[in-house]
Amino acid sequence: MSSYPQTRLRRTRSTSWSRAMHREVLVTPADLIWPLFVTEGQGVEDPIASLPGVSRWSVDGIVARAKEAVALGVPCLALFPNTQPDRRSEDGREALNPDNLMCRAIRAIKDACGDDIGVLTDVALDPYTSHGQDGLIDAAGYVLNDATVEVLVGQSLNQAAAGADIIAPSDMMDGRIAAIRDALEGHSHHNVQIMSYAAKYASAFYGPFRDAVGSRGLLKGDKKTYQMDPGNAEEALREVEMDLAEGADSVMVKPGLPYLDIAIRVKQTFGVPVFAYQVSGEYAMIEAAVAAGAADRDAMVLETLVAFKRAGCSGVLTYHAAHAARLLGA
Repeated sequence: MSSYPQTRLRRTRSTSWSRAMHREVLVTPADLIWPLFVTEGQGVEDPIASLPGVSRWSVDGIVARAKEAVALGVPCLALFPNTQPDRRSEDGREALNPDNLMCRAIRAIKDACGDDIGVLTDVALDPYTSHGQDGLIDAAGYVLNDATVEVLVGQSLNQAAAGADIIAPSDMMDGRIAAIRDALEGHSHHNVQIMSYAAKYASAFYGPFRDAVGSRGLLKGDKKTYQMDPGNAEEALREVEMDLAEGADSVMVKPGLPYLDIAIRVKQTFGVPVFAYQVSGEYAMIEAAVAAGAADRDAMVLETLVAFKRAGCSGVLTYHAAHAARLLGA
């Protein structure tokens, strides 16, 4: 490589058209997945205090958001239910109800939009348990792996029957991908994808999400026996390798920005579709910076999305999806 002044790296940065032409990473609305929270009622928009600008929507509102996403070019929604307290139980049995909030929302979106948009559904029991854990617990409060997997299989089949396009197990139980894949194949859901939360860390960034689904005040203990230790990277690669071998079509790293090193290692090691979840705490920090006058929302949103793409992510789950899509489509 030649040296200065024969090579001036600023030459290609000197005009906007040249910067655009030499840009290595581009973000489009097709790179976005929009997480949405579903609640009971009709005509309900329930703002979430710890997630400024994000609301829980009744099913009719979720359908409206789905139509908005189609118009913006956002290809997929991720649904999370806010289950009413009287429908929560120790065993999370509401997850198996074919007329539960999640299933009603799936059917309504598919009735309204068909295959114009994908529906990704969360598979875990924390929105349904009275103790806030992602699985069944024993008398000591320990989350039982194999017994939980049996329920997750039923939950997955319930959502697939309602019309889910992507099953996204976020529970981090060992062996659940193989069990879910076998069940989907056995029930002729051959084209239902599995996006595994393969590297999901026991993170401090999930607080506002737990507010949104109503589990923060219920959670007894923590989730460190099944979610990953933030200090571990090699273990993440083992988790991904196992989930791919068990039948995952794509994998997720969660949280997002604090774990970009994991995303790029997964991509470089396995060469598979990798998604990142820009979680509720990340969103809330951006909004707090904006509210404090310390940052420009548009610039921060777009820069963080570029960071995910630069790290090799095929797409990003972000609460800023609709806002970002408007900016990108402008």
